[in-house]
Amino acid sequence: PDSKSQVTMLYEKDKPVKVTSVVVSTQHSQDLNQEKVRELILPYIKKSIPENYLTDLKSKEIYINPTGQFIIGGPDGDTGLTGRKIIVDTYGGKGAHGGGAFSGKDPSKVDRSAAYASRHVAKNLVAAGICKEVLVQVSYAIGVAKPTSINVNTYGTSNVTMKDSEISKVVEGIFDMRPAAIETRLKLRNPIYLESASYGHMGRIPEEKELTFYAGDGKKVTKTVETFTWEKLDFVNKIKKEFKI
Repeated sequence: PDSKSQVTMLYEKDKPVKVTSVVVSTQHSQDLNQEKVRELILPYIKKSIPENYLTDLKSKEIYINPTGQFIIGGPDGDTGLTGRKIIVDTYGGKGAHGGGAFSGKDPSKVDRSAAYASRHVAKNLVAAGICKEVLVQVSYAIGVAKPTSINVNTYGTSNVTMKDSEISKVVEGIFDMRPAAIETRLKLRNPIYLESASYGHMGRIPEEKELTFYAGDGKKVTKTVETFTWEKLDFVNKIKKEFKI
């Protein structure tokens, strides 16, 4: 059986106060429709989370199999190259990490694209002078384009008179973190991934390169592409303008 879950919580003064969204994706037999799956799963959600955390949680904020049927799962549904764990390809033990890997996933997978976008946001925030250090966290529900949360932690190094939660709101208005928007902004549909297959994905130098490759239809293509676009400091002026500094 294949299933995964995600709970997004609102924190106040480093303490969780309520749940703002729940995602459950679970494999099921082909004779179950999605209404029945939802009916079966909801009681487990309500039993698993303390009632005081479920205050104000609306039905539309509980995502159960948001992409629809989930009949084929496990190794049958997800086999393929995974590559190194992201802790190796990013910041070592310094940053907070999820699981999974970058290489082997196309940019529609937020495991890859949202990690690049978070790096892009973080670098530009620091370069704009908003803070000296920052962790940018973004979470998603499968099948839902808009992130379920965007969180910024400046570790007390902020140079603006705003709470980290307020900085997060401004960041949300500057950077469109929907997967398709990330793909467009960082030009992730270009053949750039051979460059990132070794020596890590972060801290690299962005540059333009002329590449010759074979497209899916077998035709030979020569194209100039930008590599490591998430390392560019191209949002500094916009950030300064929005934060009025």
